[in-house]
Amino acid sequence: MWEETVKISGPYDFDLALQRQSIDPLNDVHIKSRTINIPVYESEAEVVSIQAIGTTDKPCFLIKGKNEQTKAYVIECVYKIFQWNVTLDEINNHFQQTTLNEIFMKHRGTPIILDFSPYNCLVKCIIHQQLNMKFAMALTEDFVHTYGFEQDGVWFYPSPDKVAEIEIEELRSMKFSQRKAEYLIGLSKLIASGELNLQELATKSDEEVTKTLVKIRGIGPWTAQNFLMFGLGRPNLFPLADIGIQNAIKKLFKLEKKPTYEEMENFSQDWHPYLSYASLYLWRSIETAE
Repeated sequence: MWEETVKISGPYDFDLALQRQSIDPLNDVHIKSRTINIPVYESEAEVVSIQAIGTTDKPCFLIKGKNEQTKAYVIECVYKIFQWNVTLDEINNHFQQTTLNEIFMKHRGTPIILDFSPYNCLVKCIIHQQLNMKFAMALTEDFVHTYGFEQDGVWFYPSPDKVAEIEIEELRSMKFSQRKAEYLIGLSKLIASGELNLQELATKSDEEVTKTLVKIRGIGPWTAQNFLMFGLGRPNLFPLADIGIQNAIKKLFKLEKKPTYEEMENFSQDWHPYLSYASLYLWRSIETAE
């Protein structure tokens, strides 16, 4: 066993982040102890614990793992997943001069948390396409419980190799649509064969990533943008087709109907180069609405 204490620059509201993470039933979140246990995907599966022991303005965390040999890699993964190298104070200050001022004040220090692996992110995006949140999460949970595995109370998604071998009929019996089953298995086959290398893809620009992904059957701009944001942590994504963002803008600007793409682009001009954070805080504004 090993432990490491990490201090980062504030503001960083880990409690708000945990509340959002707890929405997903696959996440092992403990609000009272301010802890989340996450899967680390390497040659051998590993579970790591992250506990907040500081405050929003003076964030401090205790990381615990089991394998001393993978400690450096695990800490690197945790930094990336929880975006600890991002200076939220700079982003917060940027938005004080924009129409999102009040939202950023209310949700100050809310970070973007990445999915625990880029492959997981794509799988989740495909499953969630055109489904309401409750059913999408239930279907994802069923999929992971059926084909993934549990370790130390934490669920791991199945590997691309394993999903590539699933028969379409098996997913259909789990309430997957025919096309969605085909999309998921097809994507996994591309990754398992090496035709799509997600590690290599992560080194490309936003435009190159999008261009590569939208060529894959079942992946459109919405999925590509969500992958860039929550799979790779890119800071300047604004999914115009996202219904939640449309509803948040409609509410914020007191519009009579949902905004057009042109209106959304006009509203968001001052939000560059942090559109991903604008997206997150707009989602938060309707998730926490009383």
